[in-house]
Amino acid sequence: MTATSGAAQPAQPERPGKTDGVCGEFTVFTKIKPGHADALRKDLAALASGSDDAAGRAALRQIGTLHDARHVIFDNDTRFMFASVFDGSWDTYIDDFAKTVIGSHFDTIFSHSEGFPGISDPGVKDWFVAHQAPAKSFVSSYPDLTVQQIWKDHRVDEAFEEVLDTPEFRAALDNPANAELVATPAFQKLLEEAAA
Repeated sequence: MTATSGAAQPAQPERPGKTDGVCGEFTVFTKIKPGHADALRKDLAALASGSDDAAGRAALRQIGTLHDARHVIFDNDTRFMFASVFDGSWDTYIDDFAKTVIGSHFDTIFSHSEGFPGISDPGVKDWFVAHQAPAKSFVSSYPDLTVQQIWKDHRVDEAFEEVLDTPEFRAALDNPANAELVATPAFQKLLEEAAA
């Protein structure tokens, strides 16, 4: 048996943002630097058009926690909003994105916001917290499913659909030797769900 010390582990600082199950929300409002709205719009268009899409998609896949993200310019080109939904802790979310090409995307986009220190700056989390506005209400349609689980479910569904479309599967269903298995409530439910 190992002894435990009485020393308390440093606690994660309290971060703004609502959660629903495994999902958390992150919404940041900033002031756009005077004269930067068109440059921000251009950078957002380049990001959306996929000029670096392959690397960005690969980084998102590697991180595997981002459900969605959106960027909005508003108030007559004076303010900017970034909002996203992610799995896990707020600090890990920021750290993970800073370590990939997404960090350079953050630098490009937020460089048009007043006071942004840069994604690798030790004070960047404090900057985000200072500009974050937590939702008053946040609801996920699938609060207990992580991005990783959704991807897995999709892969399993695609594989199962391929099996269902084979003549071998139809023959197995029609084989009297499998009648007992096919008649079980679990197997019938599986077939009903596949047909829905």
